[in-house]
Amino acid sequence: MRCIKVPRDMAEQVREKLNRQGMVVKERCILDRDEWILIPLHEGEVPAEFSKFELVEEDPAPRETFRKPMRNIRGMLDLDDSLLSILPEKWEMLGNVIIFRLPAELEPYGPTIAEAYAKELNAKAVVQEVGVISGVTRRPATRLLYGTDTVTVHPEGGIFYKLDPTQVMFSSGNFEEKRRMAALDCRGETVVDMFAGIGYFTLPLAKRAHAKEVIACEINPVSHRFLCDNVRLNGLDDVIRPVLGDNRDLPGERFADRVLMGYVGTTEQFLPKALQLVRPGGIVHYHDVAGVEEIPGKLLDAIRNACACRKYEVVGWHSIKSYGPCREHLVVDFRVLD
Repeated sequence: MRCIKVPRDMAEQVREKLNRQGMVVKERCILDRDEWILIPLHEGEVPAEFSKFELVEEDPAPRETFRKPMRNIRGMLDLDDSLLSILPEKWEMLGNVIIFRLPAELEPYGPTIAEAYAKELNAKAVVQEVGVISGVTRRPATRLLYGTDTVTVHPEGGIFYKLDPTQVMFSSGNFEEKRRMAALDCRGETVVDMFAGIGYFTLPLAKRAHAKEVIACEINPVSHRFLCDNVRLNGLDDVIRPVLGDNRDLPGERFADRVLMGYVGTTEQFLPKALQLVRPGGIVHYHDVAGVEEIPGKLLDAIRNACACRKYEVVGWHSIKSYGPCREHLVVDFRVLD
């Protein structure tokens, strides 16, 4: 794992800055090497202000991330041992808002439990997931257990995402795919993100992959508002053009060097529009969900049917994450040749 090597007297200042940008691997220990401190980093481009520091390969030991917090949380709660034993040991921390699921047995104690987590983890709000993301606007099903203000700013890989997890989705399970988009070389490219959301892929493509222009389309007005906030927050006003509305209404033909279809469920219905937008030689990143017995045939069949009048080649495909029992979220990259 790569670590940034920092003089001891600068270590805390550098760590805090990197941590605010979501670059520090919190699950690994920081290493002490006499006059130097080695801070483990996530993959991705290191911000330019840290370029003077050396990057080295080390193997920092895992931290006991949850053990101490859980011990403290259990100590705060006056519950039977049988209930303490089923407290959630996994949660998602978006900025300073916690999101977790609660077993049915703990539902009556939800606000009390949430307050304990908030105090131990220094969170301003705690949100319970009570269902799945649904609808065209991808709205999450949640219940606020603690706090009042759920708008937060979440740093990830040097990019800042402003959001309200009670109103818009944010899938941490897509982290590796966001990192893959960030690692592309999009210099000189015009990119269309057909399902931009709050900027999950738009921001890495603009800030890290250095796209010339990203046209980011989003149909949900709430997500679009956060997308506009995030464009400003990351200083990308000159690169990203947010568009509110149905992507099938986007004007223009065969101008995009790259089209991103980061949506699942009905993505196949939007392939004709993607093919209208992409230029000859351009790339389409096509996402969808398939059962394990359909991998990757379901997506390849959809592409073949949509490309009946255009030549194409599949560049590659991979699974992004599990999407429930026996189902996978996949992405296929294909190049349109004519």
